[in-house]
Amino acid sequence: MEANKAEGRGKGDHGMQIPGGPLDRQDSLHNMESLLPKAVKRRVYALKKLQVQCASIEAKFYEEVHELERKYAGLYQPLFDKRRDVVTATVEPTDEECEWHNDREEEEELAEELKKKAAVEEKKEDAAPEEDPKGIPEFWLTIFKSVDMLSDMLQEHDEPIMKHLQDIQVKFSEPGQPMSFTLEFHFEPNSFFNNAVLSKVYKMKSEPDDDEPFSFEGPEIFDCEGCQIDWHKGKDVTVKTIKKKQKHKGRGTVRTVTKQVPNDSFFNFFNPIKVSPDGEPDEDAEFALATDFEIGHFFRERIVPRAVLYFTGEALEDDESVRVKHTHI
Repeated sequence: MEANKAEGRGKGDHGMQIPGGPLDRQDSLHNMESLLPKAVKRRVYALKKLQVQCASIEAKFYEEVHELERKYAGLYQPLFDKRRDVVTATVEPTDEECEWHNDREEEEELAEELKKKAAVEEKKEDAAPEEDPKGIPEFWLTIFKSVDMLSDMLQEHDEPIMKHLQDIQVKFSEPGQPMSFTLEFHFEPNSFFNNAVLSKVYKMKSEPDDDEPFSFEGPEIFDCEGCQIDWHKGKDVTVKTIKKKQKHKGRGTVRTVTKQVPNDSFFNFFNPIKVSPDGEPDEDAEFALATDFEIGHFFRERIVPRAVLYFTGEALEDDESVRVKHTHI
């Protein structure tokens, strides 16, 4: 599993680091080292030992960063709880809480035009009952459909279920426990499954690898565990039933057999690929795990903290500008 590094962060860098690099460059560096005079090479080895010690100190730094994240997660949580309450119509924000100064004149002008059009439509449809949406309907579903990384996982048959998603929370491991974080997806009672919460744990480590100490770039996710979904009968969207005709070899009779096969669904997210500690994953499994780790990291670092901005689309603009900036570096 050492090859499945999916989260490496430098100080202040919350981006994903997927392992790998040009082997020819590494070979040329090794060749350069072999050409050094013996006395110089000896001193380079001394510097490398110092570098390993630096990596060990850096690992301790990230352990303390994790503790800070856990501490501040507790400070953020009351605000996230209030967000959930507004989204689910548990509370109605006050007029003061809804005040928001918007400097974008074009948006204000557009809003004014929309109001005028809406007023005209209201006059036309006086007889129609007024809609009174509660909270912010389909808040999380809208986010899933707007973000490419999430919409790729979302299937049409997932959408009715995702309408019941009320909140996503990140929980950090307690002090003294192995480093990890848990994603919790909170659902209102629904006709699809009994679980109130679906969870997924991402296990992390923050220590240099004995074989490749110089590859250390911060904490990395090395494994994850999902949860069992208690589906109502006939509601499991992660499988589909197919019918297949079978011919008996001896009698020549034909019978129809039904069987269940895996089906594409976001809810496969809670049943990740497992690789035995002694086994090396194949290329497809390795890619699937790296993608899974990247998605978990994205939920934790972007989606949960900035959910409203993904709902409005503002965070999508920020993400795009970051991508454009990196392409020009």
